[in-house]
This record gives sequence, C-alpha cells and structure tokens, in this order.
Amino acid sequence: MAIVVHGVEGVRALPVGEPLGSSGLVEVTQEAVNRFAEATGDHQWIHVDAERAKSGPFGGPIAHGYLTLSLVPRLLPEIVEFTGFGLTVNYGCEKVRFPSPVPVGSKVRATAMLEEVTEVRGGLQLAITMTIAVADAPKPACVATILIRQMT
Repeated sequence: MAIVVHGVEGVRALPVGEPLGSSGLVEVTQEAVNRFAEATGDHQWIHVDAERAKSGPFGGPIAHGYLTLSLVPRLLPEIVEFTGFGLTVNYGCEKVRFPSPVPVGSKVRATAMLEEVTEVRGGLQLAITMTIAVADAPKPACVATILIRQMT
C-alpha cells in the first residue's frame, strides 16, 4: 500500500536518504517484451527469439533494459502517491544502470528512496532512486535516479 504524501509540506516531511517502501510484484511476460520490441524497433534475438535465446548467454529471453526502466510509472504509485499538486511531470533520469538481466517470465518489484528535493518555478523537483529487482535475485536489474516535478 502506497504512502500518501500531500502537497509541498508533505514532500518536505519525507525522509531524504531512507527507503520510501516497495511495490508489489509484476510479471514480465514475453508478450510485454514483444510489444516493447514493436514499439521501439529493438528486435534483438535475446529478447524476441525464445528458441534461439535458450542457447544464448542468459539461457532464455530477457527483457529489454529500457522496458525494465519503463516500469517506473507503473511501480512508483504503488510506493508513494502524491496528492495536492496540479500536475506531475517526468523531467528525466540520471545514473541509469542495468546490473543484471530480467528473464522473461520473472517477477520484479521496485523500491524507492528520496535523494533530493529542490524548488523549481511552480513547484518542486524530486530526485528518487528507483531500484527494480527480480524477486529473490542477488543483484538489482535496474537502478535509476528519476527526476519528477510536482507542480502546484
């Protein structure tokens, strides 16, 4: 269940450098990988050719790294819900890394940590480190500091 953060005061009360929580598990299916390949034009065989991928370096097909990153808008609201703002804008990402693969059929979950809050014209900018990991995996699959703007 997401924590609810209301308005500027609620954001300022959040602990910087401490975990905000974690999301539920989301399965990464071959269908999702194939749709992502269609949308991006990235049809590399390690993602879309399940038969060939069995003999590849990962023992089966894996999700695109950017597909894993694209799960952030789905997973972050399961961790924290911002209310009392007129608009939320995705401003960018910093330090995006893909330390380990996401095998097709696995389940991932995200954790979030607030790194910084900065005033910007018309609102606040939040730097949140999102760590997405395959359930029970020793290393994360994606670590990215996302920048979101909460506009008043």
